[in-house]
Amino acid sequence: VRKLGGLQAFMSWPGPILTDSGGFQTLSLDRLSRVSEEGVMFRSHIDGSQHFLSPETSLEYQALLGADIAMVLDQCPPYRLEEVQVQLAMNRTHRWAMRSKDAHRQEGQALFAIVQGGVSPDLRLESAATLVSMDFDGYAVGGLSVGEPKASMYQMVSLMGETLPDCKPRYLMGVGSPED
Repeated sequence: VRKLGGLQAFMSWPGPILTDSGGFQTLSLDRLSRVSEEGVMFRSHIDGSQHFLSPETSLEYQALLGADIAMVLDQCPPYRLEEVQVQLAMNRTHRWAMRSKDAHRQEGQALFAIVQGGVSPDLRLESAATLVSMDFDGYAVGGLSVGEPKASMYQMVSLMGETLPDCKPRYLMGVGSPED
């Protein structure tokens, strides 16, 4: 894709392009992946080959694609996980966000952090405060539409709309259905 001039040339799209870090994809392939502090080791569902994704390599791939907006690698916890496990994933997401910020070198590319915390208002507020203190170019609300009731999703989205700074772009990730 880089040899073809990046995603814009590849798709014949003159507008901005946002890429994802791979965090949700590793959730969707959870039976084929293993998360550690270093990153995520996963097996391809196509040929079984093994691959490693870290916060740093995720940014390298997004730079090679020519993304205008890159997302930090996050750990997206599934719905119905114990709150202590959601908190561990959220804290790892914060550490990965800092590693991403330290590694980000792509000139002209915005870097967005991803707020996690499941359906816990307290964890969501903690995640937002932690990431906002790191001063990213924008903020995404992740980890929703992963099985929780719609009312819980709407509550978390509303809370983040009231919490994340108005002066920076905000992005709701992966909601996916038109009525949402």
